[in-house]
Amino acid sequence: WTYIGLAVAGVAFLYGAWMIFDTLAFGNAVRGYPSLLVSILFLGGIQLIGIGVLGEYIGRIYIETKARPKYILKGKNSVK
Repeated sequence: WTYIGLAVAGVAFLYGAWMIFDTLAFGNAVRGYPSLLVSILFLGGIQLIGIGVLGEYIGRIYIETKARPKYILKGKNSVK
């Protein structure tokens, strides 16, 4: 979810930057709901990033609490 959140937030940021540039450079007014869409997408992307980081953290805690050995030996070879 982290990478999806980064992509959504990045696209929203780029679209918002384009709207600001288009308004300042060419004087085109923003019509409709693009600014609302950009803010919702950006905040949704930030939430997805947070969910992804939290999921990664909980997953690593789960793996660590299993208390499994790092290595499992098939047999024991003795060298004399």
